[in-house]
Amino acid sequence: MAEHQISKTFPVKPKHKPKPRTPKQTSESKYWSSFKTKQIPDLISSISSLTFSPTAPHSFAAAHSASLTLYNPLNQFSPTATISAFRDVVSSASFRCDGLLVAAADLSGLVQVFDVKTRNPLRKLKSHTRPARFVKFPAADKLHLVSGGDDAIVKYWDVAGETPICDLLGHKDYVRCGDCSPVSTDMFVTGSYDHTVKLWDVRVRDSGSVMEVNHGKPVEDVIFLPSGGLIATAGGDSVKIWDLMAGGKMVYSMESHNKTVTSICVAKIGKDSGEEAQQYRILSVALDGYMKVFDYAKMKVTHSMRFPAPLMSVGFSPDCMTRVIGTSNGMIYAGRRKYKEDAGGGSDEELDRPLSKYEKREKRLKALGDAGGLGPVMEEPQIRVLRPSNFRYFHRGQGEKPSERDYVVMRPKKVKLAEHDKLLKKFRHKDALVSVLRSKNPENVVAVMEELVARNKLLKCVLNLDSEELELLLKFLQKHLTVPSYSRLLMGLTEKVLEMRTEDIKASDALKGHIRNLKRSVEEEIRIQQSLQEMQGIISPLLRITGRR
Repeated sequence: MAEHQISKTFPVKPKHKPKPRTPKQTSESKYWSSFKTKQIPDLISSISSLTFSPTAPHSFAAAHSASLTLYNPLNQFSPTATISAFRDVVSSASFRCDGLLVAAADLSGLVQVFDVKTRNPLRKLKSHTRPARFVKFPAADKLHLVSGGDDAIVKYWDVAGETPICDLLGHKDYVRCGDCSPVSTDMFVTGSYDHTVKLWDVRVRDSGSVMEVNHGKPVEDVIFLPSGGLIATAGGDSVKIWDLMAGGKMVYSMESHNKTVTSICVAKIGKDSGEEAQQYRILSVALDGYMKVFDYAKMKVTHSMRFPAPLMSVGFSPDCMTRVIGTSNGMIYAGRRKYKEDAGGGSDEELDRPLSKYEKREKRLKALGDAGGLGPVMEEPQIRVLRPSNFRYFHRGQGEKPSERDYVVMRPKKVKLAEHDKLLKKFRHKDALVSVLRSKNPENVVAVMEELVARNKLLKCVLNLDSEELELLLKFLQKHLTVPSYSRLLMGLTEKVLEMRTEDIKASDALKGHIRNLKRSVEEEIRIQQSLQEMQGIISPLLRITGRR
């Protein structure tokens, strides 16, 4: 007759607790988390506008109060210049395509054009009778400007002559935002508090707007998407995408914000070349303090970030390296992404791969040669491939990396058993229980008890415990009896202990003290449960009434 073989059930492990339902961090989340945020404080009033220069090093301008401050992202976001030649609060700013000029509008209705280097005002465009809310340089156009304001008029300016070429009428309320087409210098869109977004073509002046779409709520911001055929509008708690080529058809409505969306911009993921160059996203910020990243190719929100204040403006640099967010309390959260190439050169995969001794030597020699101006000291050494005909092939150590054709035999890792696991393996059940009680790890204690229940040995172990060991068990029961995850097992065990060891408990004052403490714990738990039931009885009718409404 074959002997009974015991299955391998060691080590004894506690039951797995339910894991929280937190989503795993995706590659998209890792990308946006790689922007290391730095706070730029001490700005006056709300940050109403953030705009980047299209030329390197891609400085950005922040409009706050009656000032326009320029920042250099390559120098720890230090301010490089401040323009204060305004009579009222600055509402919007825009760089020219060459980055040499910046235009700014303020609430006095004045639009000014400044030289970025000297900060001198070159032109003052006076025509708006009410506060000017937005100003924009058309793409690849150095001679014209577009502006709009609370007078419900959109103006197309000749910058050199300081005169409006045409006034575009059609909006019935404040014009709050606008953007120029990336594919045409003659077309642009404007958004108004009359819920409409209008597409204008300066070549068609007398017939009004070329196209009109209704957002449904006051429009806070509007942008062209890179293709030029789609626009995104922000108003209320939604961001909507419209297809101009299809006659202004709404493609999608993103409604993940809880409060008014104040600003949106286009962000590009990756580098300037390769497959990642065409991965565009829409960044939106709102008064709820959230920044959302929307992938309009897949029509879903791919990332979300929370900030401690209402957000008013957002900007993203053309080189995909800088992201800035302006708040209502005068704080800018500027994030700079650092590539591994910047730190040491080479791609991510090359940096992660450990260097061989020949590559380390080559790198060291190259550094010495470059430092002395002598060029490369020696040619790249040929890495010698070990073959079975070579004596060293059979003396390779564990540090040797296998080649592609090698068959790797994995050695199973030896499981390290705890003290109670070793005792269970030797069928010393009482010693295993005492050992785990002394370890003071409740999960392991319950796991060992469940194993002893499966072996029908738990009650026998309790019966054989001496006074000190029984005291350890009572201490454990007193401390963890009311824990919900353990109570089902421990309540039944407590009843059996009191029933089986009554005489021993009566003979010992120390054990009597533990029983009194155990009784207090149970009574306290009963009071808590009664209080919770009373609260539930009070709340349940209110919930029913609320559900009917």
